[in-house]
Amino acid sequence: MGFAAMLAACGSGDDGPVVVSGPPQPGGTLRVGALGRPGAISRDPHGTQANESDYLILSLRYDTLTVPGGQVLTKARLATAWQSSADLRTWRFTIAPGAKFHDGKPVTADDVVFSLRRLRDMPAGPSRLPGVRSESITADGPGTVVLVSDYPNAELPLSTRLATFVVPAGTTDIENAPGTGPFALEWFRGGNARLVRNREWYGGETYLDAVEVSVFESPQAMATALLAGQIDLASNAGAVAARTAQGRKDIQTLRRTGDMAMPIVMRAAPGSPYADARVREALRLAVDRPAMVAQALSGYGVVGNDVLGTGDPGFARGLPQRVRDLDRAKKLLAEAGFDTGKTYRLSTTEDIAGLAESATLFATQVREAGVRIEVVKQESGSFWEDTWLKGDLYTTYWGTNDSVLFLAGRIMLTDSSRNEAAWHDPEFDAAYQRAVGAPDPAARATALTDLQRLQYDRSGYIVWGVADGIDLAHRRVQALPTLPGFGRVQLERTWLAR
Repeated sequence: MGFAAMLAACGSGDDGPVVVSGPPQPGGTLRVGALGRPGAISRDPHGTQANESDYLILSLRYDTLTVPGGQVLTKARLATAWQSSADLRTWRFTIAPGAKFHDGKPVTADDVVFSLRRLRDMPAGPSRLPGVRSESITADGPGTVVLVSDYPNAELPLSTRLATFVVPAGTTDIENAPGTGPFALEWFRGGNARLVRNREWYGGETYLDAVEVSVFESPQAMATALLAGQIDLASNAGAVAARTAQGRKDIQTLRRTGDMAMPIVMRAAPGSPYADARVREALRLAVDRPAMVAQALSGYGVVGNDVLGTGDPGFARGLPQRVRDLDRAKKLLAEAGFDTGKTYRLSTTEDIAGLAESATLFATQVREAGVRIEVVKQESGSFWEDTWLKGDLYTTYWGTNDSVLFLAGRIMLTDSSRNEAAWHDPEFDAAYQRAVGAPDPAARATALTDLQRLQYDRSGYIVWGVADGIDLAHRRVQALPTLPGFGRVQLERTWLAR
């Protein structure tokens, strides 16, 4: 009765979390809905996770060395401390004392070395640990791991977030490997899972007895399940789902500003229709960015400026906001000899809310510059297998709680295994090396400015906007994470009011 009275006093449809006074209440099962496709399910902690549901399950079950932070970009997790050599090439990570796997065995440096080497040797591994070779990952005693970079790299600790899940050394059955995280896997069926509290987790007290993850193929289906009381939390539900829930006194809307960039990728390699930098600039100028945010994101977002890494304190410093200029776009296309008589294919998915809609709107807008685009929606599994890193024109998405250098190192350098646009620019590569290797803050800031200018002028990205993240939750769900990007999967402090 007391909780019902509190709900009645909260009003309806207001953005922001509902805060219940008093200490966290332990117990209960949090039922979470997350987006995913059956054809893209991955249980490999070091593989590519196209499904948000898979990444959520892995993040509850396994620990990374570091995680996204609030006041700082990189926060301690399984690694409690890290320190570099004077030349920024050798980094020493200290493993959390008392860390254990779910089977009770202590975590050692050998386990971390095995896991990082396995990650590094995966097809996308070099981009996840840029500049670090497999043989350059070693143990120094039972509690210290040493990573040696091929070049000075002040950003290396940042690279240990998000994917450095640790499993026991020698693991062969990777899907069933015990983790070290706040929750242990009880069962997994068809992308759905139940995880139970790890009462011996080294990271502090957790409150939920269990988390049950249900996979949904669309934000609409997920929102419907929340409104019907089948789940407690709809993760990354999107603006349309938020409007559906308006007026419901039992539902709270949590909005994370600047959560997800959804750029359009133009292949810059020879032979591509977009190999000429003038064509890429023309398409960037053909986009009506405010209209994209208003329509594709229903206004839940901000205009982008063709640079990735909005979590960086030095983001977009000195860059003018790019605006639509159809006359200039047409002139550049003509100078480049772009064939406006052809129809070009833009591949997209419905992996996240607003992605496919943005592709359709983009095709409509660039038609005014004389470019004809056919939007092709692909099933998630086939997109990531057949189009990503291979297509000439496609959509992608990246969480924004990252630095400019972090994203540049993962997806833009010439030797990156995830070079999405196949963009090879020696001047950009050199600017990256100067920025990550600069011990002096002033020199670092100058190199970072140069790097962003080159990305703004030449890259294969149209970063037209950054979407707000929108979670819908029952009002009894407390202490949900507020960080943008994949910071939202950190549910270890969440609890349920009763």
